[in-house]
Amino acid sequence: MAPVAETPSKFTAAMRGLMGRCPHCGLGKLLRNYLKPVDRCAVCGEPYGHLRADDAPPWLTILVVGHIVIPALLHVEQTWEWPMWLHMAVWPLLALVLTLILLPRFKGLILGIMWSTGAHDDEPEEAAEAPPLNRS
Repeated sequence: MAPVAETPSKFTAAMRGLMGRCPHCGLGKLLRNYLKPVDRCAVCGEPYGHLRADDAPPWLTILVVGHIVIPALLHVEQTWEWPMWLHMAVWPLLALVLTLILLPRFKGLILGIMWSTGAHDDEPEEAAEAPPLNRS
């Protein structure tokens, strides 16, 4: 494990998360697959398995993609006369590509912010492992 001299600022931790790196040391990977966070940083050993970003990354992705695609669509619609088939090919594809690019980065950003603020999963262990209630 590499020693880390001091705890990074919230901004630094968030930017490291945005880049997909460990918010603590900035060297290890934060996500092991497309969206699955690592349990611990391979470099500094900082635990991340307890952090759950839940709906924040998709919400932020939808917000940003919508604010990029819709103004672009409106500008093109007012400036040129594209045929409908071109609209139907360009805008969904652009939205899909932007979503696939931004979603893991925003998940890293949220995890970096959560780590830097000390946020953690508030769900107790017993409740997480309890079977669902049968209400029939």
